[in-house]
Amino acid sequence: MGLFKSKAASNLDMIMARIDMNMSNNYKDAAQLNYKELTDAFSEAVSGNGLKPKEKPVYEAKVEEYGLKLKGYTHKDQQPYWH
Repeated sequence: MGLFKSKAASNLDMIMARIDMNMSNNYKDAAQLNYKELTDAFSEAVSGNGLKPKEKPVYEAKVEEYGLKLKGYTHKDQQPYWH
């Protein structure tokens, strides 16, 4: 993205950075919460025309990519190592 991003794009970038940080630290639940925050913020930005026309498809692809990365990314199915 360029130097002059919209405020909504900067907010989405900040949320994506938190997702990356939580994923790198294996904080699965926090990463899932941040993904929910990302989808909500993206929907709000699209409905409120907060994103520039060129930014929308870029962030739409990124939100979809994070959705695929985080699918099944949870502690719930993790088996204890002592079994």
